[in-house]
Amino acid sequence: MRTRASAPVIGVVVLLLVGIVLGGVVAAGAEAVATATGGVATGSDARDTARPGPVAVSLYVDGDTVALTHEAGAPLRLARVRLVVEINGEPLAHQPPVPFFAASGFGGGPTGPFNVASDGVWAVGETGSFRIAGTNDPQLEPGRTVSVTVYVGENRVSRVRGTVD
Repeated sequence: MRTRASAPVIGVVVLLLVGIVLGGVVAAGAEAVATATGGVATGSDARDTARPGPVAVSLYVDGDTVALTHEAGAPLRLARVRLVVEINGEPLAHQPPVPFFAASGFGGGPTGPFNVASDGVWAVGETGSFRIAGTNDPQLEPGRTVSVTVYVGENRVSRVRGTVD
């Protein structure tokens, strides 16, 4: 009875297993990098289902106008954004339904990405503004604190406060 060495066969099987494991590690690493950097993962709506990251927003109030500038963070699709405006801790009776053109409680159409004629994306460096009409309550008056909370879906991504001069 002759016995033959099985080392070459075992070597091939081990190399195949190592190749498969390394392929899985590389694929998982690539997906993790894509997710961390905001790249598209798998599926066309992968970014829509992920929890959004924080966004830096600055606030400027002038008379009856509230202006918000997207300072840092991922671009926001306005179809998923909700703004909640409070004056001295009291929410406005009518909140800005971004994007919009004419809405109850607001004077005229908003500017920038908040306008329905925009591309629907609020990107870094863009400023959107709206005017609070006299029919909305409470009103902007000197000394009052204005806070705006930005939500994407149900997730709060930013909150900014300022005082009316």
